[in-house]
Amino acid sequence: MQNVINSVKGTALGVAEYLTPVLKESKFRETGVLTPEEFVAAGEHLVHHCPTWQWASGDEAKAKPYLPKNKQFLITRNVPCSRRCKQMEYSDEQERIIESDDADDGWVDTHHYDMTTSGIEDKVQEMTLDNKVDKVDSTVNKDDDDDDDEEGEDEEAADMEAFEESGMLDNDQATVDMKQKTNSTSESSAVEGEIIHTRTYDLHITYDKYYQTPRLWLSGYNETRQPLSMEQMYEDVSQDHAKKTVTMESHPHLPGPPMASVHPCRHAEVMKKIIQTVTEGGGELGVHMYLIIFLKFVQSVIPTIEYDYTQNFTM
Repeated sequence: MQNVINSVKGTALGVAEYLTPVLKESKFRETGVLTPEEFVAAGEHLVHHCPTWQWASGDEAKAKPYLPKNKQFLITRNVPCSRRCKQMEYSDEQERIIESDDADDGWVDTHHYDMTTSGIEDKVQEMTLDNKVDKVDSTVNKDDDDDDDEEGEDEEAADMEAFEESGMLDNDQATVDMKQKTNSTSESSAVEGEIIHTRTYDLHITYDKYYQTPRLWLSGYNETRQPLSMEQMYEDVSQDHAKKTVTMESHPHLPGPPMASVHPCRHAEVMKKIIQTVTEGGGELGVHMYLIIFLKFVQSVIPTIEYDYTQNFTM
């Protein structure tokens, strides 16, 4: 039922966007919206500081006349997503209010600041420590070997023919020993190891003429680069936003099946409050920073998709 409602809303908004005139005068500081020219300027800043993002032209038949032909939307490909949102345990301690004085109307980041929920980082740390221990052990063993060499410099070298006659270099025996060791290692890895199934996403940022803000689109793939189903993609969306903030709609620049999209109805409101917060703190927020900040607060909707917004920003 929710999908039907979203489809009807999408059709109505498509008509409204067609009838909405292009914003010519900047209202960034007053309302948090962008003109097409400001969207392009913010996109240029994002591409410069985060090189994984690039401009794309899309389908020529769907090109928007108010945007440059070769800068219709932004895209980044093969973004890793190693965890499902459903696998992440919720905790009040992980919450961070992104904006809003009203507790019922705020944008809440529920997972992004939790770095140890999945336990993957702990495993990496354990692996790192083990490697360090191995290096230390090998160093100690090497030192011991050096000491032995120094002590036995005057000793007579071993007779290799006698060593071979003793059977220690027997190929069959060495093969058996190696097989046993390999099998043992494999069994140990199978018991102690864990395979992490990593999905990847292509992310697009388009300009929404009706809401006059950026809009994020997602296209997911499994480990063999096969497209994810709608329900599978919803597994990588915060459950508070799935099928509500994130819906399946037609891409404005590309043909094909519907894509998951973060609805832009509140983007301007969030940005306006961020601008006010920065201004009250004595700072100034330039329009070129729009997409950097946009990607940061949208991360709360898709907390496990690790896209690139490498430029730091503090409020």
